[in-house]
Amino acid sequence: MKKIYYVIPVISALMILGACAPRIGSSDYSYSSVGQAANTFPCTVLSVRSVNVSSDDNTAGTMLGGVAGGVAGSTIGHGRSSHALGAIGGAAAGMLLGNLAQDQMMKQSGYEYVVRTDSGQIYSVTQGTDNLVAAGQRCLLINGNPSRIIAYY
Repeated sequence: MKKIYYVIPVISALMILGACAPRIGSSDYSYSSVGQAANTFPCTVLSVRSVNVSSDDNTAGTMLGGVAGGVAGSTIGHGRSSHALGAIGGAAAGMLLGNLAQDQMMKQSGYEYVVRTDSGQIYSVTQGTDNLVAAGQRCLLINGNPSRIIAYY
C-alpha cells in the first residue's frame, strides 16, 4: 500500500498541467506583448465559425506519465526481472496516458474569423471565445503575435 505514495506527486503534477492551458482570448496578452506596437487594419467580418483548439506539444504530459507509469510498474511482481519489466511496461503505458491526458486538458473552444480589410486583403484569425464578433460587423484586425479581431466602435 505504501508504494502508491510514489505515484501521488506525479498524478498531482498531471492535474496541475490542465491549469496551464494557454489563454487564447482576444483580451489575453503576454507580458512580452505589452508596449509593443502592432499594425491595425479596419476590416469587415466575412464569416465566423466555431473551432476546437488543441495542444501542439504534449511533452510534459508524456514525460510525467512515463515517470508515474515507470514508478507504478516497478512495484509489480517479485524479483528484479519482474520489477524491470513492470517499470518498462508501466512507463510505456504511462507515456501514452500522459500524452492523452494533456491533450484532453489543453483543448479549448475558439472562433475562426475570416475578415476583409478595407484595402481588400482577406485574413483568417483564430482566437478564444471571450469576444464574439458577428459576420458583417466592422472590426479591427490587430496584426501581431498573436493576431486578434476586436469590435470596432
